Amino acid sequence: MAVLRESSVITEAGRYAVAALGSRSARRRTPLGSRPPRTGEPVLLVPGFLAGDSSLAPMSRRLRDQGFRTYRADIRANVGCTLSAAAQLEERLEEIAQRRGSHVRIVGHSLGGMLARGVAARRPDLVAGIVTLGSPMLAPGAHHVSLARSVDLLVRLNRAGMRGLMAEDCVAGHCAQESFDQARAALPEGVDFTAIFSRRDGIVDWRACIDPVARPVEVRSSHVGMAFDPVVISAVSTALRPAVAASVVEVDRGEIA
Repeated sequence: MAVLRESSVITEAGRYAVAALGSRSARRRTPLGSRPPRTGEPVLLVPGFLAGDSSLAPMSRRLRDQGFRTYRADIRANVGCTLSAAAQLEERLEEIAQRRGSHVRIVGHSLGGMLARGVAARRPDLVAGIVTLGSPMLAPGAHHVSLARSVDLLVRLNRAGMRGLMAEDCVAGHCAQESFDQARAALPEGVDFTAIFSRRDGIVDWRACIDPVARPVEVRSSHVGMAFDPVVISAVSTALRPAVAASVVEVDRGEIA
């Protein structure tokens, strides 16, 4: 079963723990003044479905160690209406852009990546680029049956009176269609887009994560593990750094001479 691939999350958590210990050890040996300064655009981290800001805290710490200035999306649990979540995300972007005086780069995990793409298409004046992690951009329904059951439970709870949860219209109605249309809107020129995916993803179909307008990057990770796997974080870090024009001659093999 595809979902069994998610068992590798234990290995990925172990890799993160080892990397974190190494980072702490390096910080103890490094003078305060020589630590990486905060550079580049601010980075907003958006959690996936059923998750909150805390799910991306490990990634945030590692990116900060590398000199990035990261921000939470202020989402405790991504379980409500996606249109409302997109509106909240846009307000958060406006706040960060105004505070830092620059465009913002967004890293979105799963559903968070779909929200990021929709906001980037609508507000290129705020967004410099996006990085999606296992986000089924081409087919939101291309996920494991266990996720569908979670969605069904939220709808039932909403119907029973627990407001603030995903309603039926958000799953198969006007709200759902509008959310999908926003996530598939054309991205303006100048908005960088990297789509990170894994064939080992046990939650969503990796083929639905490769947006034709994105720069695809393949990793070996579970869906859940993308939030903290050091290999994925390294790919995110690379994607967040704007490409610098080469100032040296390139040989025919495509290597730098």
